[in-house]
Amino acid sequence: MTDADSSPAGAILLTPDGSRTALSTRYGEAYGSRNGAAAQARHVFVEGSGTHEHPGPRVLEVGFGLGVNFRATLARCARRGVPLDYLAYEFDPAPVDVLREVAGGGEGADHPVWEDVLAGWGGPDPLTVRGSGVSLTIWFGDVRTAQLPQDWATALYLDGFSPARNPEVWTPEVLGRLASAIAPGGVLTTYSAAGHVRRALAAAGLEVGRRPGPPGKREHLRAVRR
Repeated sequence: MTDADSSPAGAILLTPDGSRTALSTRYGEAYGSRNGAAAQARHVFVEGSGTHEHPGPRVLEVGFGLGVNFRATLARCARRGVPLDYLAYEFDPAPVDVLREVAGGGEGADHPVWEDVLAGWGGPDPLTVRGSGVSLTIWFGDVRTAQLPQDWATALYLDGFSPARNPEVWTPEVLGRLASAIAPGGVLTTYSAAGHVRRALAAAGLEVGRRPGPPGKREHLRAVRR
């Protein structure tokens, strides 16, 4: 693995559900839940947004990270035989060997699109992969200044590092911009349950509610654009 001093990702962590995550050396916390990285991806993001039932989901993800949410979404769409359009923003990409080790043996890891992601990682910005009914684009830049699609996403996965460690992504201004990228009827979902995040999402015109959390969390936020 790449040395932690020169990489945003440090030690690989095995979580209780058998999936892996890694420690971020920049933010001092794990990319995914230490209580079950794959369980959080499925419960909070795929199911929490309704993507597991949508006939043609268009997902916008803030914080591609190690690709755990993408692989969970990819695997569910592949099982159902529905197309997937996925757009992600990642400010600080981890080394490809970390992505590969975290994914090993997990859901979606054997999908041709994920193999293409690993093959193209570290190449041109953006990274675009298409095939098997999937269109994936990853922009390696700051979502705060990115040109976002308007009224587009059926699901928005807000999965940046925590508001305490990465407050820039959770400001009312940024959350307002993200809200405008959601299609009418679309859902923003995040592992956070912080009160200031809930209030900022409501101020952006979203209908915000709490939902039971994944292992290790009492609840998380889900917000709908009516």
